[in-house]
Amino acid sequence: MSNTETLKSGALYIRVSTHGKQEELSPAAQKRLLLKYAKEHNIVVSKEYIYEEKGISGRKADRRPEFMRMISAAKSNPSPFDVILVWKFSRFARNQEESIVYKSLLRRKCNVDVISVSEPLVDGPFGSLIERIIEWMDEYYSIRLSGEVFRGMSEKAMKGGYQARPPLGYKIITKGEPPVIVPEEAKIVEYIFDKYVNARSGIFDIARSLNTMGAKTSHGKAFERRSVEYILQNPTYCGKIRWNRTTNATNEIKPKEDWILADGTHPAIISEELFHAAQERFQSEYRPTGARPSSTYRHWLSGIVKCPECGRTMIAKSTTGKSNNKQYCYFTCYGYSKGKCLAKSSISSRKLEPVVLEGIKAATLNDNLSFSIKAPVPVEDKSELKILKGLLAKLENKEKRIKEAYMNEIDTLEEYKENKLLLAKERSDLEEKIKNSSTEPTNNTEDMKKDMQERIRNVYDIITSDNFTDQQKSDAIRSIVEKIVYKKEEEMVEIYYYYV
Repeated sequence: MSNTETLKSGALYIRVSTHGKQEELSPAAQKRLLLKYAKEHNIVVSKEYIYEEKGISGRKADRRPEFMRMISAAKSNPSPFDVILVWKFSRFARNQEESIVYKSLLRRKCNVDVISVSEPLVDGPFGSLIERIIEWMDEYYSIRLSGEVFRGMSEKAMKGGYQARPPLGYKIITKGEPPVIVPEEAKIVEYIFDKYVNARSGIFDIARSLNTMGAKTSHGKAFERRSVEYILQNPTYCGKIRWNRTTNATNEIKPKEDWILADGTHPAIISEELFHAAQERFQSEYRPTGARPSSTYRHWLSGIVKCPECGRTMIAKSTTGKSNNKQYCYFTCYGYSKGKCLAKSSISSRKLEPVVLEGIKAATLNDNLSFSIKAPVPVEDKSELKILKGLLAKLENKEKRIKEAYMNEIDTLEEYKENKLLLAKERSDLEEKIKNSSTEPTNNTEDMKKDMQERIRNVYDIITSDNFTDQQKSDAIRSIVEKIVYKKEEEMVEIYYYYV
């Protein structure tokens, strides 16, 4: 090194491949060699300009926070460093297009050079050509490696191998082995499927009841509509493996023909019969964004109002008033709109709603109410009591851990007392819920009638309240009403109730 060589300021960019090759240098080794190079070439590196990615793929620059932070710093005027040192050009970028864009930006606009300390280049056009060849080879290797990894994972999935984070109800004890059931969490999964399929409860109501019990998702959060839907649609619970459903980059759902669905080697929590019953209900009620024609309209009675002539569903549609520009809803026979029904059955929601509400209100006072009894799909255990007892068992483990932390002098006496008080409150709440929970279902007809009337009263309170959305009202009425037949001539409706 010449003593007259100009002193430069530099930055280090360190990244390890997510595929973890054996010949890959560790972050510490890369840092050591980069600093050694900097010292030998009169480059001063400040700690604040050492950028290290933590297990991030190099395929897309905008998904690497440290890389983007480094580029942002380089664009400052003036740039705080003259050169960026990397162990290999592949650490900077594996996508040649992005590599050219960012290197061009750094060199032309920021006057910052990028140097690979393990791939020295000669000056001039030939050096630039060699650099492009190296970048092309790096990108080719990345694409090839990605394809090999994908093929290997696809083969494993088709053989029933599990290669994802286990969902609620499962845990992995030994790496490479199938997940095993967590009994306390499995009871929550069973409860969700039973309530959805057998009790015809709405997804929102299921989430609310789980939160009331104090149950948590696999991420330790409260349940919401999305988390319940994910569980209901996950075939892992009936012993299947589903792989390649989403893209890694954007998490968008791929076409179903690209998915891999195979028999898994892990134990099932629910039966395939129960899982398929849940899918049938979900698909019949699911309305994806943008899938509904602009003329149709979602109403809380949608799907259960039937034509008296053909028995087909009367679909809700919207229309706009010419004089006041207001939106109105009306129900019309789907069969008639397709030329399959001769009767032009149609009624506005303004006329239908009061009649339905009056009918449901009358049912709450009818001691001789007629309703069908639906047999539930078999399920191992469907009581809330089991979930509560599972949560109590987990609480006992927490109590043991805080005591051990105090005995091992990890926590102070004050911290132990505070934690013990919080857990005592949680225990008291759970024990009270267990005490009030009924475990034995009734088969007594009179008890069924009383229970049915209580359910109807609860539903009536929901559908007449302004505090609930149309979806919540729809979930509520579907939990007790199989169908509503509108009779135009008599200007009345027949409401068919069911009990599970």
